[in-house]
Amino acid sequence: MLKAIIIDDEQHCVDRICKLLNKYNNDLDIIKVCTNLDDAKTSIESIEVDVIFLDVHLHEQTGFDLLKQLSNIDFEIIFTTAYDSYAVDAFKFSALDYLLKPIDEDDLSLTIEKLKKKTSLKDVSKKVEVLFHNLDDKKNQVKKIAVPTLEGLTFIKVSDIIRCQSDINYTHIFLEGNKKITVAKTLKHFEDLLDQYNFFRTHQSHLINLSYIDKYVKGKGGYVLMSDGTHIEVAVRRKDAFLKQLSN
Repeated sequence: MLKAIIIDDEQHCVDRICKLLNKYNNDLDIIKVCTNLDDAKTSIESIEVDVIFLDVHLHEQTGFDLLKQLSNIDFEIIFTTAYDSYAVDAFKFSALDYLLKPIDEDDLSLTIEKLKKKTSLKDVSKKVEVLFHNLDDKKNQVKKIAVPTLEGLTFIKVSDIIRCQSDINYTHIFLEGNKKITVAKTLKHFEDLLDQYNFFRTHQSHLINLSYIDKYVKGKGGYVLMSDGTHIEVAVRRKDAFLKQLSN
């Protein structure tokens, strides 16, 4: 059975998540509820725990402040937060799980199922490290992204991605230095993730980093010549939007 700590300073939020988690009392045991950072830190350091449900905002501090004070993170982290596009992007980039408040029953169910299937915590500290990297400076353009490969999680700079190519339910990521990574995620996953970072889906099968375009050749839809020497087709229906983004 998974041992859990809930860390949240709003009683109605604690009541909500406890009520929802009652459904999973055969899989998960709530061993502690903490309402402030000091109590949470003491509890985590003194009690063996498998997962924490961590509120992003704790009085005048944050859940991030708590994690920075811990010498060892050997448990899963599920962030709970009201919608904040910047924080949510950071969670997605670091492959950390989160639940938006008010917590939806179906979202929680999916999270619990993922927790039950996880067998290794070796990447958690690295995920948190990437999270802090991406949160440190909102103007920081050197974002990192966590991608799952056969060997585990690989962490790459967004600025190193030249293009992504679809292969049914897999995506091939082509990087600077003639490197290639294959990921068990759809191209749509990366399109949603990278949309704000100068990427454009030129075709059903191709998502490209506009910073790596060497040349655009006109045609019905036309095509682009990328810095790695590849020719990428621009779909006719995407051409106008593509040229508009290029001009911006």
